[in-house]
Amino acid sequence: MSQAVVIKSNKYGINLILDKDLPFAELLDAIIAKFRESEKFFKDAEVAISFEGRELNREEEYQIIEAITLQTSIKIICIVDNDEAHAQSVKNQIDAYCESVAGSDGEFYRGTLRSGQVLESVSSIVIVGDVNPGAKIISQGNIVVLGALNGNAYAGAAGDGSCFIVALDMDPIQIQIGDVLAKSPDKPQKTKKPRRRAKTPAAVEPQIAMAKGGNIYIEPITKGILNNI
Repeated sequence: MSQAVVIKSNKYGINLILDKDLPFAELLDAIIAKFRESEKFFKDAEVAISFEGRELNREEEYQIIEAITLQTSIKIICIVDNDEAHAQSVKNQIDAYCESVAGSDGEFYRGTLRSGQVLESVSSIVIVGDVNPGAKIISQGNIVVLGALNGNAYAGAAGDGSCFIVALDMDPIQIQIGDVLAKSPDKPQKTKKPRRRAKTPAAVEPQIAMAKGGNIYIEPITKGILNNI
C-alpha cells in the first residue's frame, strides 16, 4: 500500500485501511497526522469506526481511538466489528431489508441532531450521527441512525405501520411507528459530573424497532431481519 493510512468514509461510518508492516508506534503517528489533515471535513463528527488491512488486538484499537479523540475534535461512538464476513453479512441484511420495504429513494443527513432540532423527511432517511435527547426525527418512511438514538423518532408518519427504526445505539425517549407509540420509562435524575470521554468504546449490535400487534418491539437487527424477511 502506498500510504500508511487511508481513510474511507461511507454511510456506515469511517473505515481505516492500515499498513500491515509499519511498526505500531509509527502507524499511530501516521493516523494522527492523517486525521489532522482531514480535520475540516470531520470537525466535531461523531462516527463509528472500523479497521482493515492489519490485524489489531483490543489494546491497539483502544490506543488508536484514544489518540484520535485526544488529538482531534472527532468523537468515536463505537468500533464496528472488524470481522469482515460478519460486518458484510449485517450490511447486506440491512440493505436487503431497506430495499424490500422502502425502495432506493431514501435521504441522508450527516451530523448530530441536538435538543430542539426537528428533522422531517417524506421518504426514508439515514442519519450519520447521533440524535440527542430533545431532538426529533419524523419520516414517512424508515429511519436509520448510524449513531445513538436518544431523542424522539417517528417512522411511517403517513400511517405506515410496516416501517422500522434502526440505530447503532437504541435508547430513545419516545418512538412511534405508524399509529403505535412507545415511551421509555422515566429515568432518575443524576448528579452532574464533569464530562469524560469514554476510554474504551465497545462494539455494538445494531437494533431494530418494529410495530407488531399494537406494540413496538426492539431487538438485535440480525434477529429482527431474519424474522421478518
